[in-house]
Amino acid sequence: MAESKALDDMFHDMLKDVYYAEKQVLKALPKMAKATKSAELKKAFETHKAETAEQIERLSQVFELIGKTPRAKTCDAILGILKEGEAVIEDYEDSPALDAGLVASAQAVEHYEIARYGTLKAWAQQLGHKDAVKLLDETLAEETKTDKLLTQLGGTANSTATSKVAKAA
Repeated sequence: MAESKALDDMFHDMLKDVYYAEKQVLKALPKMAKATKSAELKKAFETHKAETAEQIERLSQVFELIGKTPRAKTCDAILGILKEGEAVIEDYEDSPALDAGLVASAQAVEHYEIARYGTLKAWAQQLGHKDAVKLLDETLAEETKTDKLLTQLGGTANSTATSKVAKAA
């Protein structure tokens, strides 16, 4: 019979998952910044790259708080989301819709991260990891702020893509 696992095991597993995800996002953001045609979107990707590096450091602190070594566990979800983002860059490289697609891809990443950090924060509260709650909440707030910025930039990117198509017609 399989050993029964507790919430703290699941918390640790998800922590490893998001640690991996953040490291993959850190690698993807420079590619997205390079691909965009928008100066504002490029700046947003570069700013979020710096935030992501800090978030990885915070995750390392959470690992330490629970007495574990920071380790990554392959996250198929983030790999799929990032693969879709790479396809947008390849398929729309010369398209006025590129930036709209980059925003959509970046928001898919943010929504994944918001879901994960929200869950981790709730579990940390349940498990009594008060210091971890603070660290996870700080990252959750950054991810939410980035998502809101992307929504604003998406409006501009969508308008740009639409107006360039209308002019071409």
